[in-house]
Amino acid sequence: MDQILDLHPEDFDVTVEPAVTRKTLNAYLRDTGLWFPVDPGADASLCGMAATSASGTNAVRYGTMRENVINLEVVLADGTIVHTAGKGRRPRKTSAGYNLTNLFVGSEGTLGIITKTTLRLYGIPEATVSAVCSFASVQAAVDSTVQILQAGVPIARIEFLDDVMMDACNRFSSLSYPVVPTLFLEFHGSERSLEEQVNVTEEITQSNEGSDFQWARDAETRSRLWRARHDAWYAAQALRPGCKAYSTDVCVPLSRLPQIIVETKEDLMESKLTGPIAGHVGDGNFHCLMVVDPSDPDELHRVHLFTERLARFAAHIQLPLISNETSM
Repeated sequence: MDQILDLHPEDFDVTVEPAVTRKTLNAYLRDTGLWFPVDPGADASLCGMAATSASGTNAVRYGTMRENVINLEVVLADGTIVHTAGKGRRPRKTSAGYNLTNLFVGSEGTLGIITKTTLRLYGIPEATVSAVCSFASVQAAVDSTVQILQAGVPIARIEFLDDVMMDACNRFSSLSYPVVPTLFLEFHGSERSLEEQVNVTEEITQSNEGSDFQWARDAETRSRLWRARHDAWYAAQALRPGCKAYSTDVCVPLSRLPQIIVETKEDLMESKLTGPIAGHVGDGNFHCLMVVDPSDPDELHRVHLFTERLARFAAHIQLPLISNETSM
């Protein structure tokens, strides 16, 4: 079940079977001027990405799988075959009936097995440029992220790496960036629109005392930069050879992102834990890539307590403030 079944370039959509991966699809699309942008890092299967509602570095501009799945063929537990938008249909909106497609996207196989998915495609950008910008503090880096999005810059990627993560990436990927909180950015568009995006973004980062951008314009340099970001898991694990790694994953409103990342960093230091931070901060999402000695019960206990505090704080920080005064 590894076939790319129906490509409709004029409608910007394609239908694929479960074994088709995102890299396979984009290689197939290369000569059409189209691409599928959802990029969780791994060369995952597209039906699997639909089942998990995968996100990734491009989600800030192009959305997650939830925004990019048009129709699904699903086999239910009793063998019934369901087409969530109707058999052979490729609607761009869901104005009539139940939105079954989004019911199954992210259901992780619990409601049925996805055997085909119809996906939204995009035009390959005329021009692409990436940049790296360093900051003196976590607060400044995340404040810049929030302000860039508030300014309406249609940025394609904006990724945050803290100082520990940058050190790990430098070592693992043979880079030489400053070991400080850092943003990896990428801009898509026409040459003229890129100039405007970059100018606005540079003004914002400089107002937060960010360094001058280190540019990655050619495809090889950009590929190396984003490969280092995608290899962050392996880079973190390499900080402590012989240890195991796992990732936390929380998402909060953008306005609360600076606070939670700063407080998470403080908690990691107080708990004496190794947890480099990286995240798709354009979505308010970040990960602590915890590196743990599985033979150390005390460290495992501290990690358990830390992750519980992080999850509770992420849930609590999203609640509206409640006045102590009783309304009359």
